[in-house]
Amino acid sequence: MIPQHRLTRRRFLGATAATAGGLLLPAARRQSAASAAPPAATIASTDHFWYRAQPEGLFVDSQCGNKAFAYTDGKVLLSEDNGHTWPYSADFPDARHIVFSCILNSGNVLFSALAKLYLSTDNLKTYRQITVKNPDGSDYLTHKPQNPENPGWYFHSLSGVNTWDVGGKEMLIWGNYCNVVGGASPVNIYYSIDGGATVKIAYRFGQNPYTRDNGSGGGGKEGTLLGDPDNPVRCRHIHDVAYNPAENAFYACTGDADRPEGFECHWLRGAYDAGKDSWQWKVIVSDATNSRYKCGGINFVDGRVYWISDSNGPKPYDRGVFCCDPADITNPKAHTRLFNPEVESGNMIIQDGVILASHCAPASPMATGFIVSLDMGKTWAQYDLKEFGRRSPCRFHRKNGEGWFRVDLRSNWVTPAEMMFIKPKDAPRAEKS
Repeated sequence: MIPQHRLTRRRFLGATAATAGGLLLPAARRQSAASAAPPAATIASTDHFWYRAQPEGLFVDSQCGNKAFAYTDGKVLLSEDNGHTWPYSADFPDARHIVFSCILNSGNVLFSALAKLYLSTDNLKTYRQITVKNPDGSDYLTHKPQNPENPGWYFHSLSGVNTWDVGGKEMLIWGNYCNVVGGASPVNIYYSIDGGATVKIAYRFGQNPYTRDNGSGGGGKEGTLLGDPDNPVRCRHIHDVAYNPAENAFYACTGDADRPEGFECHWLRGAYDAGKDSWQWKVIVSDATNSRYKCGGINFVDGRVYWISDSNGPKPYDRGVFCCDPADITNPKAHTRLFNPEVESGNMIIQDGVILASHCAPASPMATGFIVSLDMGKTWAQYDLKEFGRRSPCRFHRKNGEGWFRVDLRSNWVTPAEMMFIKPKDAPRAEKS
């Protein structure tokens, strides 16, 4: 079984002195850095997948193909061989505050710490801060926080899939999951069509009177109002943004409460005009917290939409993995429930016929619960990886060049803790009659 590395992000960042020498090597000595890869003995197995813990002293935050981006105490690192070696690194004092990163097909790395966004285009030889732009091209500036230690999760994403091929060109688009820890933040959808060199606002949600900046981790009813004062659509944060190539349309879902003024759980549909570099968004459904529309893990496969319910609040709960034609999103009678784990979950990825989702730990009888199907929902299994402690898996990244999904493990349901890797096994073949 996997050794119980009870190292949280903050604990391991202070415990790297013994291991950093083997990880943070200049390019001329990178051959000896192979020790950074976890030995085979640390790989454990279920009937449906293999899994392994994060490398000792290193948090792998994102991956794309054979590349991986990671950080340790005061440094960021880049691998080109699926994390076996880490030949590129740069000093980055705010490394422990990284809550979002994305490696693009070009090799550019976009990452955030606190309320700042950074871009490297040269394998971390250099990086620069990026100022987000409003739709009119003016600078979008972050607010002055009541508490500098809680500036807001402006760029944190709950989903690990943030890039898509749109008309033969890679597009980056994501929404911030915020107003829980890290300070109050306005809720936005961001996008880039040039490899992260220019990041712009695709949609700004309205000012939420329940998540003002009062200096606390999640905001409250007093303090600075944040968001678009002219937009009546309000939410606490964004669960997911996804792209449907069959429609050439984007979908976003939000949370997280039922307020006297209305629901915060919305599904939005967005259309992007590349010629005009402009967006049109429409709220297609709003519903209560105990409905299937409070959800995440939106995936589009062969023209159909799949998602997993994060339903909570007052009973009865409307939970499960659902799918339908996108035209029927607003019609629950046309939805197919593929599986019901009977717990809330807002995280799911689908790739190569594999569906991988997770339990929200505070609501689950499992410590670290995973939901898996190897045959697009025909059969299902659930596993409790207890050795990781009570954790909520999220930020599922697409498989790397060796077939491993990358997954965050969060304490409670969102506080950063550890990460891990999962590699699905081949689906069992049907027996001949």
